[in-house]
Amino acid sequence: MASKINETGPEKLSGDDQAVDDRCPVEEVALVVPETDDPTLPVMTFRAWFLGTTSCTILIFLNTFFTYRTQPLTISAILMQIAVLPIGKFMASVLPTKEYKFLGRSFSLNPGPFNMKEHVIITIFANCGVSYGGGDAYSIGAITVMKAYYKQSLNFLCGLLIVLTTQVLGYGWAGILRRYLVDPVEMWWPANLAQVSLFRALHEKEPKSKSMTRMQFFLVFMAASFAYYALPGYLFPILTFFSWVCWVWPNSITAQQVGSGYHGLGVGAFTLDWAGISAYHGSPLVTPFFSIVNVGIGFIMFIYIIVPLCYWKYNTFDARKFPIFSNQLFTSSGHIYDTTKVLTPNYELNVPAYDSYGKLYLSPLFALSIGSGFARFTATLTHVALFNGRDIWRQSRSAMHNTKMDIHAKLMKTYKQIPQWWFLILLFGSIILSLLMSFIWKKDVQLPWWGMVFAFGLAFIVTLPIGVIQATTNQQPGYDIIAQFLIGYVLPGKPIANLLFKIYGRTSTIHALSFLSDLKLGHYMKIPPRCMFVAQLVGTLVAGTVNLSVAWWMLDSIENICDVESLHPDSPWTCPKYRVTFDASVIWGLIGPERLFGPGGLYRNLVWLFLIGAFLPVPVWVLSKMYPEKKWIPLINIPVISYGFAGMPPATPTNIASWLLTGTIFNYFVFRYRKGWWQKYNYVLSAALDAGTAFMGVLLFFTLQNEGHNLKWWGTKLDHCPLATCPTEPGIIVKGCPVFK
Repeated sequence: MASKINETGPEKLSGDDQAVDDRCPVEEVALVVPETDDPTLPVMTFRAWFLGTTSCTILIFLNTFFTYRTQPLTISAILMQIAVLPIGKFMASVLPTKEYKFLGRSFSLNPGPFNMKEHVIITIFANCGVSYGGGDAYSIGAITVMKAYYKQSLNFLCGLLIVLTTQVLGYGWAGILRRYLVDPVEMWWPANLAQVSLFRALHEKEPKSKSMTRMQFFLVFMAASFAYYALPGYLFPILTFFSWVCWVWPNSITAQQVGSGYHGLGVGAFTLDWAGISAYHGSPLVTPFFSIVNVGIGFIMFIYIIVPLCYWKYNTFDARKFPIFSNQLFTSSGHIYDTTKVLTPNYELNVPAYDSYGKLYLSPLFALSIGSGFARFTATLTHVALFNGRDIWRQSRSAMHNTKMDIHAKLMKTYKQIPQWWFLILLFGSIILSLLMSFIWKKDVQLPWWGMVFAFGLAFIVTLPIGVIQATTNQQPGYDIIAQFLIGYVLPGKPIANLLFKIYGRTSTIHALSFLSDLKLGHYMKIPPRCMFVAQLVGTLVAGTVNLSVAWWMLDSIENICDVESLHPDSPWTCPKYRVTFDASVIWGLIGPERLFGPGGLYRNLVWLFLIGAFLPVPVWVLSKMYPEKKWIPLINIPVISYGFAGMPPATPTNIASWLLTGTIFNYFVFRYRKGWWQKYNYVLSAALDAGTAFMGVLLFFTLQNEGHNLKWWGTKLDHCPLATCPTEPGIIVKGCPVFK
């Protein structure tokens, strides 16, 4: 029997209602998530619909707008999560309580006090506005590259189909995989615990005590974070990359390559900027410690052992001709590669021009990071097959009905489940529309129907194993490189086809995992599954349509947008995020992996990492079976270890090192020695730091940076290491760098 939860806090289940065995075996979940429910609370109210769709629209507009600027900013759903609370309570106090009848059903604009479940549904809507316009906006990235970089005259309807079908396709994958990635207690999605803590802090009234309540704690640290971010965000940006080694050796290239936090290995550098700490791996406060240890092992091995050996000792891939750390593309003489010299009017590779201009080169860390992506892909498949394969097979056969349920799963049994055919209709509908698009606009998208089917198959294979990793470690191993590598071999010299394959194979997975994470949040907060389905689907359609409309308007109305060479030097519309997308289309689509990684290619030996990655989880699994009493052995996670050097560049070693240090402090020392404080405040602190930083970031942007009021002094320069980007190979001439003889 389910006990009830109200705005004064949860009532504890009695011993008859809840056996000790029912508790979630994941300690972090047991400490944070309420084990209670009130099925009578209204969820899909007028307030939830109005505030949810409004939040989604505002967030997607702002995130799309910001993503084209020189200083891109991703506004998280946490802002709306906080902002809608007073609005919701205000609506509950002024809206009429009269009941109306519509289609034989009665409803009220004001069914009672604004409750936590309404708040969760609004946040689910808002999350759609982040996943579209934020860091994973691959669909809009592809369309931007097609229109702004390759100057294609793309049809709006074609663009809308690209955006919506990739997202709805991910929704279909999520529906199929929810029994494996939402229902099992082991799949706990650590990042959701921060939102659970914030919801409880905002709604539950705690008994009076000498210590601060969670709400008081949240407000204090949000205000502190808000005030502090004025320093790294505007007044003193050097706090983002504090590279003191460069000050000690201002004339040494090697010292600056080692010590630069922005362009080097970041030894001794650190960041005092929460945005820098959480920029690439998310908040370290919500990542379990065993995951932090795995990431740390990979990071130390890569940054402090492999890269230095390859650069200084062995000069691997002609490494010393280029900066040690850069995501630029280079010629053999160490200069930036001009892709326009090898491109035909039909957006394909001009082979004679390429042979004449010369080969494309990568910086050593960039090349090795690509190789790590090869290993991470196969290691993820092997790891999940060995450590989770038996459970996945059992769940497939039993359809979960014999699986042991914890208290949260039992409470969710109160509600009607979502029929599987709802998801299947969305899945197959998006597949059919995608295939039709590949026939109707074949010249524009370059990707034939069988390429679409190939992308669907790849997404189906990898979404489950990557989901298992993210649901248990809060790390999401990417496979962008693999998707582009595969289609680059099949369709060489076609950059647009490469982009489209990437978003159908990879973006559908990203959004599937986002939907699954939200489903788990609904599971924890006891939201009826059918309400979750409606909120996610409507939020997806609204966000996708607004996302493309805003992007299309900006691409058509801002002259020379994204064209750095043609823009005014002070123009903010330089699109740095989409320049990376364009560069990837050049590497994998235009030039192609065969020229870089095939026989005779400079980077051909990196392909062996596919085999190495597939093998590495095997000895860990064997040892875990030989010594079952050693509980730490199964915690060795090869995909997460390889994730220690994922995303570099643009992520820097300083970002990752500071993330590791912060996570260790809170999820080892505080968790072990101050567990009561950790239980009450840890996730609330994470949410407060996110919210304060985001609010100040928006304020600074609109009041100062957007008006061109930028400070220029010693403290506003991110990194005082001008020599860190210099090559060290004798005879290489680069402007601003000494020439070695």
